[in-house]
Amino acid sequence: MRFVIVTGMSGAGKSTALNILEDEGYFCADNIPLPLVEKFAELSGMQENGYSKVALGVDIRSGIDLKGMPNVLESLTSKGIDYEILYLDASDPVLLKRFKETRRSHPLARDGRLEDGIAREREALQFLKKQADFIIDTSKLLTRELKEAIEKIFVSCKEYRNIFVTILSFGFKYGIPADSDLVFDVRFLPNPFYVEELRSKTGQDKEVQEYVMKTETANRFLEKLEDMIEFLLPNYVAEGKNQLVVSIGCTGGQHRSVTLAEYLYKHLSQYAEYGLKLEHRDIAARKK
Repeated sequence: MRFVIVTGMSGAGKSTALNILEDEGYFCADNIPLPLVEKFAELSGMQENGYSKVALGVDIRSGIDLKGMPNVLESLTSKGIDYEILYLDASDPVLLKRFKETRRSHPLARDGRLEDGIAREREALQFLKKQADFIIDTSKLLTRELKEAIEKIFVSCKEYRNIFVTILSFGFKYGIPADSDLVFDVRFLPNPFYVEELRSKTGQDKEVQEYVMKTETANRFLEKLEDMIEFLLPNYVAEGKNQLVVSIGCTGGQHRSVTLAEYLYKHLSQYAEYGLKLEHRDIAARKK
């Protein structure tokens, strides 16, 4: 039996994750009393009516009982019940935005400020995050992207290294993305904007890519960029970082930055253990 404990910050996507697992054939239960977790796990694995895949939601709604979770986990281990912990997280600004948009009340902020409730919850769940087998930061993920990450781990059983990488192209004229972790300026490369037949195209078009990458300088830069990101990723994972935004910028975010972002994304796609997405923030800005 595969027994998954789904937990994490309120608003980070735990309910969505349970729905995804249920759609993939997992028997799912949410927020059962902690004293019953051990018995639930035992009954779920009984041969005569057991389930091969089970997911259990546990979160801050357990209240004071949550302090007993370490003992529950220890008891599961002592009885030979293997479990995995999936922890859903998101940045404080994103959680604030989600709660305000849905107008839901936070479990720990019913009579106070939302920011304080999030802070208290983050502190209370820290021990579960430290024990988690998989951590997914949903700050920048669409539901379909979260679904892809969960399917990779719990359906296809591929290795996942607890970091989601966003390759983001942008135009400096529209500002540097505020959530960037690494920013690379490629304005030194040949600019297709000054070639009339390429001006209306983008870095997603083969003709533009060939123009941008025609020089040795462009290819050397790409090689060094790929090498740097390959070096950094396992070190970021070891440091506990769960979300990385690599921003590549040119003047307008149409040609050069898009080209390099496409190439870097294609290169990193060979490493299935990392979550990966590609965004072109300003690719259509000039057309507006």
